[in-house]
Amino acid sequence: MTSNSGPATRLDAIIVGMGVGGMYQLIKLRELGMSVQGIEAGTDVGGTWYWNRYPGARFDSETHSYCYSFSPELLEEWDWKELFAPQTETYPYLQHVAEKFDVRRHVEFSTRIKRASWDETGNFWTVEAEDGRTWEATYLITAVGTLSIPVVPDYVDRDKFRGPNFHTSEWPRTPFDVTGKRVAVIGTGATGVQVIQEMAKLAGHLTVYQREGNWCKPLRNRPIPPEEMEQIKRDYPAIFERCRSTGAAFIHDTDPRAFADVSPEEREEFYESLYAQPGFALAMGNFSDLGTNEAAARAAGDFLARKIRARVNDPKVADILIPKNHLFGTKRPPMETGYYEVFNQENVDLVDLKATPIERLTEDGIVSGGQERPFDIIIFATGFDSILGAFNRIAFEGRDSISLIEKWRDGPTTNMGMAVHGFPNMLIVNGPHGLASFCNVPRCLEQNVEYVSDLLAYMQEKGFNRVEIAADAEKQWMDLMRRNAEPMLVAQTNSWFTGINTNIEGRTKRNLLFYVGGQVYFQEHSREIAANGYTGFNLSQADSS
Repeated sequence: MTSNSGPATRLDAIIVGMGVGGMYQLIKLRELGMSVQGIEAGTDVGGTWYWNRYPGARFDSETHSYCYSFSPELLEEWDWKELFAPQTETYPYLQHVAEKFDVRRHVEFSTRIKRASWDETGNFWTVEAEDGRTWEATYLITAVGTLSIPVVPDYVDRDKFRGPNFHTSEWPRTPFDVTGKRVAVIGTGATGVQVIQEMAKLAGHLTVYQREGNWCKPLRNRPIPPEEMEQIKRDYPAIFERCRSTGAAFIHDTDPRAFADVSPEEREEFYESLYAQPGFALAMGNFSDLGTNEAAARAAGDFLARKIRARVNDPKVADILIPKNHLFGTKRPPMETGYYEVFNQENVDLVDLKATPIERLTEDGIVSGGQERPFDIIIFATGFDSILGAFNRIAFEGRDSISLIEKWRDGPTTNMGMAVHGFPNMLIVNGPHGLASFCNVPRCLEQNVEYVSDLLAYMQEKGFNRVEIAADAEKQWMDLMRRNAEPMLVAQTNSWFTGINTNIEGRTKRNLLFYVGGQVYFQEHSREIAANGYTGFNLSQADSS
């Protein structure tokens, strides 16, 4: 299926990325009888759970709402051990899925895509790897991951530091011991919170560098006893139906009451109840107007601020940890287990980067606020080039040689997050404006994959081999996106949801990257489009060579 010089064997489809979405897409296209080639940069399947192996890595959705739902047999044979599974459980699960459904046989591993070009005459995509190999396929499907391109700020003299230093997603694959070492962790986002908790247990001394605090909530993880796992298996149909009925596909859903409907005393009791529950209960089970009412978001944040002050002994440290730049609910809140208590330990320091920014790295450590601190290891928990990063790494060239980077220069435009005008036969499983951008990701990825698969099955049935989103359909979706986002507090907040990333030079312009209309509306909208013969998807039979 590959070629270094002559013409490549024509495939029905190429899928870029073999994480949760890409694997399922490959399985579905094989069910349609298609010849399909998966391309994966890693040495194995797993996506996020292949790359992120840092201590403490785990997902923040309950296991029984996160796993694949498409196979009753798979659901029956896999036993989860924890309510929120760690990477060391999730990665083997995805390996098991790959083995069970014979995924690896159709995947080229250790392969990064350099370019993907549309051939209008032949009605196919040519995909070129960095090593020169090429593939040709009628359809190109991207499953490149929302958070897959790590970012480390361009610190002055970063290359001078002599000790181990790496981004959390590039944690050494060989055994690596931090016991007794002087460790720096830069960043206190979701990843930083997880790795900080583990480093505090092992390091001789840990220094945490924080630019902005986050509204963290206790994860409340626990083991799943065998008898409970058996009950979960019996309940899977109801669990997945519940997820399909909620706004973001979690088992938690908003309270029907508005913030003003409840007295201050009742609110406090309500917050306490949500705080005591596992996972995203406080964020996803809050008042119905949490996302649009500043008073509601501020009150929830005030509640969490009181919790932080109660858990952190030093009032000055607590004040630094309490966010000042965003309201609760406008960013995805990190889940934690004893995170705030870490800062009560004698071997842990917190550096406020707003007051004392990092000036440079040295051979032996980090200089901030004119003070050099020595370290053996520096860990960068500095986030990712979210959503757009993976697309920008590949030179996508559509009809009339249009560049995707150029088309998206002033901000990405899509229809339903699944397709882009000017890029025929290119379908997106997870990207900007799609269902999986603001959602319990596996649940929404499954829906996206099934929609793409149903579209291609419909095209097979009708004898079509070309699909391109109409320009007006793309515009209508973007207009709808903006209208939906207008009243939302999250759309007014600087974050990766809105395209702002101060760790990347020039990434300061606000761009809408996420879909906030809720999955229930998305399902209704997408079903209506499909029922009407895929309105806005221009389908045709093109000559191919």
